[in-house]
Amino acid sequence: MTIYSKNEALTCKIFPFNLKPMAMRWFYSLEKSFIHSYDELTRAFGARFVTCSRVPKPFDSLIVMSMKEGETLRAYSDQYWELYNEIRGNNRGVVASTFKVGLAIDSKLRTSLTLIPITDMHKLIERVEEYKILEDDQLQVNSKSKTLVVERKEARLDHPPRPRRDFYP
Repeated sequence: MTIYSKNEALTCKIFPFNLKPMAMRWFYSLEKSFIHSYDELTRAFGARFVTCSRVPKPFDSLIVMSMKEGETLRAYSDQYWELYNEIRGNNRGVVASTFKVGLAIDSKLRTSLTLIPITDMHKLIERVEEYKILEDDQLQVNSKSKTLVVERKEARLDHPPRPRRDFYP
């Protein structure tokens, strides 16, 4: 809840109405004249009750991140963007280069990003999406061809070989 008031005394008096029982007990147990402003009140409350706040990751974690052997582009991309969102600051200028460095050396996307560099984050996302679709299609084709080979082998095993007949005129 956001309170729009310039009167700090009023905001401090309204503050406990949004609290649950445990926080309310804490609020009413505060000594008089312990808190002098609404800012102090919110800091004290945060120090006591906000324990799940995430520590932002350092920018270096993007540089260190790399695609593992056998990992799909989709998995690497999802992991990269999740990590990118946990980093504070405006890092849009180096997104493409850090993403490219983490790709496998023999990656077609890495080759494409090297030959035709991208500086805009949205264009990078578009190109990555194109390559994800391409990779998904290739994986699907490979799984279908493996299925066909297995089906052919099973079909051969189901029917015993027929004896040869010799035809003489």
